[in-house]
Parts: sequence; C-alpha cells; structure tokens
Amino acid sequence: MAKEKCPDCPKCLPGWLVQFGDLMSLLLTFFILLLSMAVMDKKKVEEYFNIMRKAMGFIEASTDVQTQSESYSTKDSNSQDDNTESIDQVTEDAVQVVTEVVEQMNENIKEQSEQIQIEKGKNEFTLDIPSTVMFEEGEYLISNLNAKRFIAKVARVIRTMPQTYSIEIIGHTSSSMYKNDKIPRDNWDLSALRSIEVVKELIKNKIDPAVLKVSAYASYHPKSEMAADNRRVEMRFFSENNQDDLLAEENFFDRLE
Repeated sequence: MAKEKCPDCPKCLPGWLVQFGDLMSLLLTFFILLLSMAVMDKKKVEEYFNIMRKAMGFIEASTDVQTQSESYSTKDSNSQDDNTESIDQVTEDAVQVVTEVVEQMNENIKEQSEQIQIEKGKNEFTLDIPSTVMFEEGEYLISNLNAKRFIAKVARVIRTMPQTYSIEIIGHTSSSMYKNDKIPRDNWDLSALRSIEVVKELIKNKIDPAVLKVSAYASYHPKSEMAADNRRVEMRFFSENNQDDLLAEENFFDRLE
C-alpha cells in the first residue's frame, strides 16, 4: 500500500528579511537612545519659532501694523549697515594684498607709463594693466612669462576672497584704426580676445568661471588723450550688496544643544 504523500510545508520568509528586521530594530533603538540623551532648550526653541513667524510675515496681536513695519525697517537698515561695513573691510584687505602683488610686478617694469595702477571705489577696486605688460603689439595671446606669473599671484589672492565678489575683465584699445584680414580683424576683436585670454588664464589658475565676466569696449571708453594710456586691460573686482535671508543668520540645529 502506497504511503500518503507528505503535505507541503508552508513557505517561510526569506532569510535576509530576518537580518533586515534585526537591523531596523537596532536602528530604532539607536535613535531612541539619541532622543533620550538630547536636551532641548525651551527658550531657544521658542526663539526659533519667533524667527519663523517673522520670516513668514506673521504680526503679533498686540502690535499694530505701523509699529511692526517700523521695527522691520530699523532692523533692515542696521543689518545693511553692518553688511556694508564688512564688505568695505574685506575690500580694504583685498586691496592691500593685491597692492603688494602689483608692486612686485612694477619692479620689473622700467617705464613709469607702463606700470599697473590700482583704482579703488565703493565695494570695488580695479587693476588698470597696460596692454604692453601682457601682450605684444597687435597680439591677443599671453606669451610673457612675467604676465602669467602675475595673473597666477592675483588668482591666489582671489581664491582667498569671499565668493560674493565678481570679476570683470575689460579690454580697451586706442583709437588707431586696426584692420586685418585675419582674426583679430579690428579693435573690437582685439579688445574682446584679450579679455577672453586673461579670463582663460584665471581659469587655468583655479578661478571659478561663474564669477568671471568678459567685456570689450575697443576705443570707445578712452582713459585719456594719450594712446598708450588707452591700450589696457582692466580687472574689476566688485561685490553686489545682497540682503541675507532672515533665517541664514542662525541655523535651527545650532540652537539645540
């Protein structure tokens, strides 16, 4: 007599699922342990929510709209003043370091009219570089090793500056009629290609291309009546004074001990 067939055993769950369940249990235990050890300061949490309410435009019931708006305008003006002072200080520090680099470069230049000048403005400064320092007459490629070393030193200073600074490279030529069948064909080409060449040299020295800008004016922004003064490349460093976000001053996690 044939034996009855043994019924199939119920299928078990895969083995990896047991290990996965153990892992989840351990992680849950770990996070519960972290939570039990965390200490949340009620006062700091309340300050955080006050910042959130102000950022989202909520007004306290005990304060009228006019008083609240005056309070915001006063805080904004104070923060802008502080921000302006900090930018001015950074500009001063940058100018001081760049001045040392410029003086080292000028020591190698005999002609006084060919030396690099620094022009300072509000939250910006400009290096006025004669074309003869970097380029041969009618050329747009930098072949002078001293010029390449100078750009490398300036790039080293730029890398220490805040990323709020932008850099505009501006090419200028004299009013003499420059014509050629090949590129550069005229003063527009020459001023633009020289600016691009300086930008490429800065990029080679690890300057972020996003902060660089190229401009070319040919002979239409003369500096003086002397042709030699107008053949130049300017490196303009400027900072746009943008308001910081209200919540950028202090992070919520910095308020939790």
